[in-house]
Amino acid sequence: MQITINGEQRSLEQQTVLQLLQSLEIDPRRVAVELNMEILPKTEYETAPLADGDRIEIVHFVGGG
Repeated sequence: MQITINGEQRSLEQQTVLQLLQSLEIDPRRVAVELNMEILPKTEYETAPLADGDRIEIVHFVGGG
């Protein structure tokens, strides 16, 4: 299937948002995920399936002082 991650087209196998984050080596506790222009609650990462044509935006939290 084809999805767009942060503006970049990618071909992926069927998977959940959590599986995608893990495959990208992204800690799900440190990001916010927007799926098709809606913020996805962290509690749904494990069960939310990705589908062909989905648009994902992954926003990393950055600490500073």
